[in-house]
Amino acid sequence: MSVLRIDASIQGDRSASSALADTAEAEWLAARPQATFVRRHLGAEPLPSDAWAQAAFGNFTPEDQRTESQREAIALARKLAGELRDSDGAILALPLYNWGVSQHVKIWIDLVMAGGVHSERLLDGKPTILVTSRGGGYGPGTPREGWDHNTGFLRHVIADVWGADLTVVEQELTLAAVTPAMAELLETAENLQRTAHEAAAQAGRKLAV
Repeated sequence: MSVLRIDASIQGDRSASSALADTAEAEWLAARPQATFVRRHLGAEPLPSDAWAQAAFGNFTPEDQRTESQREAIALARKLAGELRDSDGAILALPLYNWGVSQHVKIWIDLVMAGGVHSERLLDGKPTILVTSRGGGYGPGTPREGWDHNTGFLRHVIADVWGADLTVVEQELTLAAVTPAMAELLETAENLQRTAHEAAAQAGRKLAV
């Protein structure tokens, strides 16, 4: 079994989303020790910001008339789409930034779209875990209710467009421990963290079967 793992945090070792992905991966490997992981870290090694435009226009340009930049971008897009297509499952750690999908994740998604066949369900029926984290609170009744423009979008892309058998694991209030103004929320944040890791572990065990 080959599992694609994508990380996108810019927090390095402090990343809440990567920690959740680590938990899911550990349980996946415990159930399937022979599984191999293909890894890509969009936060540590961002994709070129102009690659999608080059690939998109290059796809509509006759092959013998493409520029070198278009050829390189198309090759990258096809490689990224192939990583999804060739996987047997995926763990995608994609946190919310500035109330939405981060720039480097959006570039990855756009390039995958450019590299696949039109309407291709690259994760069709494959077990996929989306772990996402949010620094603040976005639940019902909070000041930021309705401001999470990340999770819904990712659900549509990963499940509705790419066809994954999707499980979503979410963690909120990840900045409580380092934000003095959120001190009163620290206990709640710790409970949410514990619950999220339990959900990630359960998802890893379940989807590895």
